[in-house]
Amino acid sequence: MKNTRKQRSSKQQQLGQRGSTYLSSMILFLGLSAAGVAYLNTGSSTMKIASRRAMDVQMTQLCEAGLQMCLRAQWRDFKQNQNFTNLDNANNGATIDAPKSVASGSITGVGRFSAGVVQYGQPAYADSYSRGATLRAVGWLDTNNNGAIDSNEPVKIIESKVVFELARSEVFDYTYFVNNFGWMTGFNENQLIINGDMRANGNFSFASGLPTVNGSIVAAANERIDGNPAGLVNVAPVKDTNATYASEQSAANNGDNQNRWRQAYDVTKHGVRGGDTYKQWKDIIFDSDATVQNGNVEGARIFDSRGSRGWSRTTASGTYGETILDKSSTSEVVMPDLSALSVYQLASQNYTDTKQSFGDGSANPFHGQGAWVDVWNSSTNSYQRLSTNGTVSGSAVLVGTTTNPIKIHGPVTVDQDVVIKGSVSGQGTLYAGRNVHIIGSIRYVNKPNFKGTSPSLIDNANEKSDVLGLAARGSVMMGNPNNYNSTNFYYMSPPFTKSRKDYDGNTIAAFNCYDRDSSGRMKYQSVIPDATMNSLAEGVNQVDGIIYTNFVGGGNLGTGGGTVILNGSLISRDEAMIVYSLPMFENYDPRVKERVFTSRPLVDVVLPRSPKLNRSTWQERGVSYGS
Repeated sequence: MKNTRKQRSSKQQQLGQRGSTYLSSMILFLGLSAAGVAYLNTGSSTMKIASRRAMDVQMTQLCEAGLQMCLRAQWRDFKQNQNFTNLDNANNGATIDAPKSVASGSITGVGRFSAGVVQYGQPAYADSYSRGATLRAVGWLDTNNNGAIDSNEPVKIIESKVVFELARSEVFDYTYFVNNFGWMTGFNENQLIINGDMRANGNFSFASGLPTVNGSIVAAANERIDGNPAGLVNVAPVKDTNATYASEQSAANNGDNQNRWRQAYDVTKHGVRGGDTYKQWKDIIFDSDATVQNGNVEGARIFDSRGSRGWSRTTASGTYGETILDKSSTSEVVMPDLSALSVYQLASQNYTDTKQSFGDGSANPFHGQGAWVDVWNSSTNSYQRLSTNGTVSGSAVLVGTTTNPIKIHGPVTVDQDVVIKGSVSGQGTLYAGRNVHIIGSIRYVNKPNFKGTSPSLIDNANEKSDVLGLAARGSVMMGNPNNYNSTNFYYMSPPFTKSRKDYDGNTIAAFNCYDRDSSGRMKYQSVIPDATMNSLAEGVNQVDGIIYTNFVGGGNLGTGGGTVILNGSLISRDEAMIVYSLPMFENYDPRVKERVFTSRPLVDVVLPRSPKLNRSTWQERGVSYGS
């Protein structure tokens, strides 16, 4: 993001003694003899036990090698493709008598193994985003090295159960996430205020000024990105104390900006850190003081390949303090991939709202409904449904007003571009097969408010408030693309954008805004005619929404002057926002964060998902000899 502005007798005694000594010697000798026999018997037994234990360990290692080989191949494919098509095709119908995805091999000097899937399918307790698999591995000591299990060779069998899941992605825990180098250039502490956590699958750099970040900053090494970033945060930015944050929130009277900030931690209200009360609040508060509680780091921290550090810096020119909390390193977070649009079209077509009631007990008026999007038609003076069975053919131009907002419910997939501005009502996500163009401010009609004295009451109210997701298979462009200039193009093309490798090692070229896609238009442009874009576009000063893009999230903000506010998240592979007017606020929306107690977000608008693997059980099925 760029600011365009800048730790008895002597003899008898002798005979007696000699007899005693002789007797003792005989007893000792007999004892030693008995002990020797016992020792030989025990030693032989111990040697047998030790030998059996050694064989058991060896066979366990063989089985585990087989399980890992079989599992690794499937996980790699699943992580790369992020759908169940190949898993289903490879493993459906698997049984013990007819295993699927069989992997075989050997460990030199130890023995051989063979493993495969013996049971596969959608778990009865789970949704369509999960697949369960039982893997069975056989490990044996192939003493004659013939590659077969013979009658005198020991054999062991181990089973493991796993679940492949397209889970809610961790990327949505951040107000800013980039699968590249994270960057903030040209902002001082009063010009850019980020109220939320930030993360990069690469280095994170602040340059030409230190903005205020009221949250954690995370960086991770990423050998798959051109430049092989080490995963470092270059410098600590400014961060408010809890008291200062609370004071500034009260003064942030930019529309409803102050209501969108998470609350500042207050022990009298939110309880002691690590306690039950604190846990109830932690998802919707900001805690400036990072500490270790029950082995977990709580509060705002810098977390990179060097570990976790708490920090204090209340002004850019003031004293700077740092505390080492944990030396564990970060790791890359797998980003969702929207390449297969058909997956999301199918999700839209099959969507049904299953929530019967809200947290306050009131009925959900949309229960049982599918996905749809409606816009006001001024010609008919009524709402028009643009979607058919949750999908829109071609592109969609959505313009809402306070009187007649855009209405959305569930995940709606649009084949090509989504062009959008104005007021929005409802809870849902728009998936674009190409780009999302935000050509004006987007504001919720029913706005969330994170102020209050009870977490349950706050949640009950916000559970019903508007939430919009904008997800693009291409890019998300802000402002009128017809007005982009050389600065925009520099941040949307190599060398600023970086090439990367997929999980199979194939190189994916860096995004280049000058390239043209199958539409014949350059990648930053819209397929909607320029004249239409020019007639509708206006300055973008506020965006209420969770923005996700497969490529670039960028464009122009604040071209018309005034405060710029992003309420939600920006998740992208490359980030190229140019800000023309200040101050700018980025406020995280915790409703889409997976909650501590429920392991679910408060509001689920079917955002893009990431591949996840859970290994639930590991069980020995016995040791025997081959036949």
